[in-house]
Amino acid sequence: MRNFLQTEFYHNTVTCYLSVLLFILLAVLFKRYISKYFVSLLYKIISKTGKKLNKLAFIELLLEPLENFLLLFVSFVALDKITFPKELDVLIYRVTLFQVIDSATSCALIITFIWLCLRAIDFIAIILEENAAKTNDQSESQLIIFFKDFFKMILVIIGFLLVLRFGFNKDIGNLVTGLSIVGAAIALATKESLENLIASFIIFFDKPFTIGDTVKVNNLTGMIERIGLRSTRIRTEEKTYISVPNKQMVDSIVDNLSLRTFRKVILHFEISLSTKATQLQELINGIKDILDKDLNIKNASVFLKETGKNAHIIEGEYYTEMIQTLEEFTKLREQVYLDVIILMEKKDIVLAATNSDVVVINK
Repeated sequence: MRNFLQTEFYHNTVTCYLSVLLFILLAVLFKRYISKYFVSLLYKIISKTGKKLNKLAFIELLLEPLENFLLLFVSFVALDKITFPKELDVLIYRVTLFQVIDSATSCALIITFIWLCLRAIDFIAIILEENAAKTNDQSESQLIIFFKDFFKMILVIIGFLLVLRFGFNKDIGNLVTGLSIVGAAIALATKESLENLIASFIIFFDKPFTIGDTVKVNNLTGMIERIGLRSTRIRTEEKTYISVPNKQMVDSIVDNLSLRTFRKVILHFEISLSTKATQLQELINGIKDILDKDLNIKNASVFLKETGKNAHIIEGEYYTEMIQTLEEFTKLREQVYLDVIILMEKKDIVLAATNSDVVVINK
């Protein structure tokens, strides 16, 4: 039996083959238990920092890639103890079989490790999103999603370079130099896309608006639903869904309606020229009384703007707080006009025959 174990096949003893097989078999059998142990240990370490984590989500994200990484790592370390038989080292497209296997194993290990890192980024993002949800600040959630995608993209690029370096033995220094030249050409060809990318960073850090804000830009009014790397998605008042390039959102004048403290209402009346001066004064004073008696109306003013060959023009303006709902605001505006109409009826004042009253609302 001892002689059999020392027998060599393809420059390796039976003992060596059995040892490697045993290590791989143990890795297959115990990879889940070992991975769970490391994941649980990492969970305890993070939990001690005061972070309240979802343990099941943590395990689900990290367990599978960690299992595969450990299995591949143990298998490659074990197989490294075996001397590759020269008889099997044949050429495959000017590359030896040993080089093909060695490159494949390196690539598999790097890809699995990058996969594990990507899952770790996903979990970190989940933690940050849960904390952001407690603050009710939607801009933080969007910022987390943005940087999660950004760092994952960077990690994939790093993984690609590592595969080229250790899997295919390429000099990534020359490659990076070549990529920089290609990148410069691509940058010129995709100038607009890069401008939008830079504008997205400006939006995230300067915060002229956040998700959920109602804005007016380029004669379009709507609510911000998403801020991406290239464009900002807006749900308009007509309920259409439009994408505005981030560069336009930065370069254009953006009116953030959600940050307004008041709504402004402008009143415009064209009164008949047959109306006497005393009636005009009574009408102006009456409109002022109507506006002053309502506690929801602030900074009201009414005045005779001008008189001409067609009508006497009375204008007024007042403000209401943004805490009012749109329905409450509409009812208030309606009531003001009804009260003015009743007042005009009592004073026997009529509108000019050529025009009717006009209301201009700045939302």
